[in-house]
Amino acid sequence: MDNMFRLMGSEDFSDRRRCIWVNGPVIIGAGPSGLATAACLRDEGVPFVVLERAECIASLWQKRTYDRLKLHLPKKVCQLPKMPFPEDYPEYPTKRQFIDYLESYATRFNINPQFNECVQSARFDKTSGLWRIKTSSSSATSGSEMEYICRWLVVATGENAERVVPEIDGLTTKFNGEVIHSCEYKSGEKYRGKRVLVVGCGNSGMEVSLDLANHNANPSMVVRSSVHVLPREILGKSSFEISMMLMKWLPLWLVDKLLLILAWLILGNLTKYGLKRPNMGPMELKVVTGKTPVLDIGAMEKIRSGQVDIVLGIKRFSRNHVELVDGQILDLDAVVLATGYRSNVPSWLQESDMFSKNGFPKSPFPNAWKGKSGLYAAGFTRKGLAGASADAVNIAKDIGNVWREETKRVQKIRTRVGHRRCISIA
Repeated sequence: MDNMFRLMGSEDFSDRRRCIWVNGPVIIGAGPSGLATAACLRDEGVPFVVLERAECIASLWQKRTYDRLKLHLPKKVCQLPKMPFPEDYPEYPTKRQFIDYLESYATRFNINPQFNECVQSARFDKTSGLWRIKTSSSSATSGSEMEYICRWLVVATGENAERVVPEIDGLTTKFNGEVIHSCEYKSGEKYRGKRVLVVGCGNSGMEVSLDLANHNANPSMVVRSSVHVLPREILGKSSFEISMMLMKWLPLWLVDKLLLILAWLILGNLTKYGLKRPNMGPMELKVVTGKTPVLDIGAMEKIRSGQVDIVLGIKRFSRNHVELVDGQILDLDAVVLATGYRSNVPSWLQESDMFSKNGFPKSPFPNAWKGKSGLYAAGFTRKGLAGASADAVNIAKDIGNVWREETKRVQKIRTRVGHRRCISIA
């Protein structure tokens, strides 16, 4: 309470926006990371508020994913804390099943985010020792501004908050065809018979190319750099699970060597199709850079059969075609930019100790979840849903320990005060 009095005396406290005191942490983001943190806090008995800029939970999954999407890893390594997937779900749940799971998760733990609350800024007020989060409503019916005051701030906006759109000569100024980011792509049905250039060869680029080929489009995929492609399963077992098991007993370089041998036996030599592997092994590359290997779910078959062409980097676009760096010219109807996403934390968090300029924590895993002054990060481990779950558990325990100690102290004070009052009244 003393902190609140100091805050009220600060110079910029008396503005026109509504101020709300949150008796617990504010969680920014209602995706899987935010929901997992909220559920763990609920289990610790700590109150919280979740702020979400969209009008639904898991907006990335609900609004910015293609129809055929499934989890690339087995469900048991993707479930959130304290609630497994339903037993009747397949090993790799569909997009719709995962959304249903998240909605059931929010209902079970009574998580009710404040929707349409877009965070404009968040800063730590040293005078009061509190966080101040300013938001504006993104609702069409409201233009109100709010300020949330709290002791703890959990950043759970994730690694994929904003799409990345590269600047390519002529793409926006000269090309007459359709240009979309993969977050806008839903299905290849509308591209049947059309010539489509997919820019990017990560998991999204591979899966969009596969979907286009399945709908009888004519996709070409731009592969500018080297990429690791692994089979999703090896002898019926998830490649991810195999790699995690091997890493418990073997050095990283040997795990990578074994994975690449198995990938060669199953997928063959990919170099002849224009897919060159990085010098660094797949698991080492993941640890060092956070770059995830592509898990093949059928795209390689389309590439081998010629239904998906591999092309080199882009030089420039013109009205109806693209010129590649090797001089080849392709006629095009549409372009899908499978160029990934980035964190948007630097645009609103006024802090430089925990987060770097790229929007990721400076400390590597497993120490990236906790900063100073009550600041936490959930879902920035580059280890997917399993990493987000680990962050959520750590954050909730850390805040919960402080919460319980302070609650006990306040209860003792109230008990003593109450006892004196009884005596004085008597």
